[in-house]
Amino acid sequence: MRAHPAGPRHADVITSAGVSSAPPSAQAINALDPMVWPLNAVRGADGELGIGGVDCRAAVREHGSPLFILDEQDVRTRARRFHAAYAQAGASRVYYAAKAFISTAVARWVTQEHLGIDVASGGELAVALRAGVPGERILMHGNNKSMAEIEAAIHAGVSRIVLDSFDDIVRVADAAGRAGVVQPVLVRVTVGVEAHTHEFIATAHEDQKFGLSAASGAADEAVRRIVKLPSLDLVGLHSHIGSQIFDAAGFQVAAARVVELARRLFAEQSVQVAELNLGGGMGIAYTDADDPLDVAEMAGRIGEIVRKECAGAGIPMPALAFEPGRAIIGPAGVTVYEVGTVKPVVLDHGQVRTYVSVDGGMSDNIRTALYDATYTVVLASRVSDAEPILVRVVGKHCESGDVVVRDAWLPGDVVPGDLIAVAATGAYCRAMASNYNLLPRPAVVAVRDGVTSVVLRAETLDDLLALDPG
Repeated sequence: MRAHPAGPRHADVITSAGVSSAPPSAQAINALDPMVWPLNAVRGADGELGIGGVDCRAAVREHGSPLFILDEQDVRTRARRFHAAYAQAGASRVYYAAKAFISTAVARWVTQEHLGIDVASGGELAVALRAGVPGERILMHGNNKSMAEIEAAIHAGVSRIVLDSFDDIVRVADAAGRAGVVQPVLVRVTVGVEAHTHEFIATAHEDQKFGLSAASGAADEAVRRIVKLPSLDLVGLHSHIGSQIFDAAGFQVAAARVVELARRLFAEQSVQVAELNLGGGMGIAYTDADDPLDVAEMAGRIGEIVRKECAGAGIPMPALAFEPGRAIIGPAGVTVYEVGTVKPVVLDHGQVRTYVSVDGGMSDNIRTALYDATYTVVLASRVSDAEPILVRVVGKHCESGDVVVRDAWLPGDVVPGDLIAVAATGAYCRAMASNYNLLPRPAVVAVRDGVTSVVLRAETLDDLLALDPG
């Protein structure tokens, strides 16, 4: 993870950026890799990017730029695949992780495809409820839930509240007692495993704000307290090990440790764990270098891992639950920008880096600045047979770390007024968007069968000024 203070950041040397020195062919940079782009992304008759039967140029004319475009059929297809694959693996519920991106439309899509929704705040809960999602299909997370959020969740009848601390136990028990209900809960357990992309580390990861440690006995003590409280019903354990995970190795170590905790709880406290929620974190392809596992293959491997560990521990196989978010919404989303400035810069070693500035940036996609995230970008308003050039796509914000795509190849004739599109931005882009430099946040539109519908309208300057009482 790259961290830097607000202010200048020196340019990276091109040869150290991990970009091949040999440019791709013009044909290659116009292509749309089906592993990266939405299900219904195609090049139209004029070479324009079309998604769900909608020309991106027409969408921008109607809704402005920047613009988030969501392929509704892609979202629904992935939701169905996850539901079917994880049900086959033994899951009683797959919850869509609202933190990736939530709106009433998206909440309806995923619940219509038989998923629940995992919320992490009162705001996310309110959106799910406004969409008509029944409480029994909602799970609530949060390491610092306010009493108001807890009370709202209990009033809505959410199926699970994940307890993250001893303070959380007290608050939820109190709220449930005052409401006269018995609230089903899970205990979030840290198991000393951190997994991201191709790597996982199985030690020294207890130092985090989430959960209660299995190694230190904190999770055992949490269970001991919960079972004594009449307003709480302990239904299981929760473990989340990371994000953008491409294989099941991290889940194998985590499952072994959480199953050992379940065995210990049964042996020492006569508590049987009926449900094991293994969180989410399943990865997606941001570039052609990424190789996520097939959904059914990942589900099958995780299910088999838990079955094997339970058999070895001599305890019954619990029902499983999962919380994918990025893997469902991420690939379905594309951000379209208009190019404003194209600036070649000669570097000290004689090489040239071309900065392509767009009309958005870190206010609509903070992931590159926060995590050094990589993306795929193409010219969207046309195709070109011009020789490719190495570019850095940057935003319009007053911050040198305002980078959208750090290193990419675009046609050498890219000019102001062109539209470019960045793939796989459905997750953690609009959801993490800000009004930095007082830029209004872009619209989100859904496309399907040639029809565009507004998911979230674009903010206006009047919206921003309405918050200022002066």
